[in-house]
Amino acid sequence: MKQKIAVLGSTGSVGANTLDVISRHPEKFEVFALSADSKVDLMLQQCAQFRPAFAVMAREEAGRALAAKIESSGLKTRVLWGAGALDTVASHPEVDAVMAAIVGAAGLSSCLAAARAGKKLLLANKEALVVGGELFLAAVREGGARLLPIDSEHSAIFQSLPEDPATWNDRVEKIILTASGGPFRARDPRTLREVTPEQACAHPNWVMGRKISVDSATMMNKALEVIEARWLFGLEPGRLEVVIHPQSVIHSMVQYRDTSVVAQLGTPDMRVPIAYGLAWPERVASGAQALDFTALADMTFESFDTRGHRERFPGLQLAWDSLNAAPGTTAVLNAANEEAVAGFLERRVRFDQIHQVNLETLAAVTPSKPASLGDLLAIDAQARAAARQAIARLTP
Repeated sequence: MKQKIAVLGSTGSVGANTLDVISRHPEKFEVFALSADSKVDLMLQQCAQFRPAFAVMAREEAGRALAAKIESSGLKTRVLWGAGALDTVASHPEVDAVMAAIVGAAGLSSCLAAARAGKKLLLANKEALVVGGELFLAAVREGGARLLPIDSEHSAIFQSLPEDPATWNDRVEKIILTASGGPFRARDPRTLREVTPEQACAHPNWVMGRKISVDSATMMNKALEVIEARWLFGLEPGRLEVVIHPQSVIHSMVQYRDTSVVAQLGTPDMRVPIAYGLAWPERVASGAQALDFTALADMTFESFDTRGHRERFPGLQLAWDSLNAAPGTTAVLNAANEEAVAGFLERRVRFDQIHQVNLETLAAVTPSKPASLGDLLAIDAQARAAARQAIARLTP
């Protein structure tokens, strides 16, 4: 029987790669729903190719525009719009699996809806765990959902761990997340104030969206991944480590109590973890090129404490700081960073000021322990307001 898939964020990089993998296995997967923010023409192309039952646009204007084009094209896809519509398709009775690839906190509600509905939830939206933390995991447990990480690092860790999660804490010494170091790994930290959005988005190994590319350049993406790993795998923050591995061949590692290390290797292609998540527990062809070990350059590793990396990437430490702070602090960090990155992409703040915005927001907002989605959204809104005030005080 085919799995019916809802791809949330289908016009982004992860969404497009998901559709590529699905198209290679029409006997296994069927697209039931697609969603996007505002790219009407691309969504129309995807609807024409995959014939989903539903297409959801985040914005009403885009939704109405798509509906008109769908009607004139003769397609049978039903068009919806708004956050409530995302929740509807994510929890739809006919959906077997949800690819959660909406960038940022905007994807939290639909992730919670899929979790509560007991779906196989393919989590490419790390912010659901960064913001939601215990609340999100509680929804997964209560709904009986199956949570599968899609970030290449977390997929690698999941593949390297024992099958029984109950044994992870006793058998595992630590988790080691690898980081490429992005485009500025060897750059003089004193010159980072001169970085342009175009330079920050030019990742040496991965093809990604603009927001995540900037996060990779600041290594805030790795900070968010540390927070996500803490919730996904249940280990205390002190048992999570980051190592810089410029070649992006080893995607992450697990060190066991006996000091053995299990790692997952592969080409830097998001279709690999996507195919793993879609077909789990089976394996299917991803379309990615296989590793040629005879053609590999030397694999190198650098400590975060060497080569000026702490000065170059000050935001990474915020992962552990926020995890050890009051519950809800990781949600503050995520909101601040989203606003700071948006400000940088719009040239309202410098690259080196992103960290300053994050620090000022963390200092300004002390959250109460969140007990509901409403509480999380309130923390998010408060942090965004503080971050915007911080940005307004800066001179790019």
